[in-house]
Amino acid sequence: MTEHTAGHLPSGPGAHTTQIEPTQRPGGSNILKGSDSITDKIREHFDVLDAGREQAYVLSRQVVRVSSQSIKSAHRRQFEDARSQLQEAADLTAQMLAALEDCLELRYGGFVADAQKEYAEAAITLAGITDGELPSPEGLGVDYPAWLNGLAEAAGEFRRHCLDSIREDNIERAETVLGLMDDIYHLVMGFDYPNAISMGLRGRSDACRGFVERTRGDVTNALRQRRLEEKITTLEDLMGSRE
Repeated sequence: MTEHTAGHLPSGPGAHTTQIEPTQRPGGSNILKGSDSITDKIREHFDVLDAGREQAYVLSRQVVRVSSQSIKSAHRRQFEDARSQLQEAADLTAQMLAALEDCLELRYGGFVADAQKEYAEAAITLAGITDGELPSPEGLGVDYPAWLNGLAEAAGEFRRHCLDSIREDNIERAETVLGLMDDIYHLVMGFDYPNAISMGLRGRSDACRGFVERTRGDVTNALRQRRLEEKITTLEDLMGSRE
């Protein structure tokens, strides 16, 4: 049998679960006496957290992937696919949160919040492109900060939709979407709270402002181009009528 000297712990598999009896020192009490019952409870709780995290993390990655697919389908006007993928993301989100029912320490922030944000962004993007009703946090089953951050990031998707409309020579639609983006910016910028509460909303509000300003420039240029083309056409018609 190998003897371990004082101050040296055994290494190797299972070493982290080794329980060491407190040493009773002469002339004094040891407050760690009976600590095994405490550490056993802590270890049991950590095991629950670890198992819940592993399951929820896998589900969170699936939520992000399916939400991204839904957004792509919405831009391609494959709306039935987008709705089906969004429903799948909703089911996965519910499963992710259910896996953390006994792990409240992991419920807020981190990968859980990111997955909820991506799901909210996909739902809001689909609603905006199809002129549907804005989904609420309660309706989606996501936390308020995740919903707000998803709304802010949806402005980037609406910029893409706006540029698609310009390429299709649908300037009126582009102006409507620009107005939606501007409304989103003014909404999210009204939540001036620390990041610990809003979970990074301030930075996304700044990014949203950039989306709005660049898109406004694109729409303005498209309007000027169309007006110029209309004037040229009018002039050509006038010159043709004089010949």
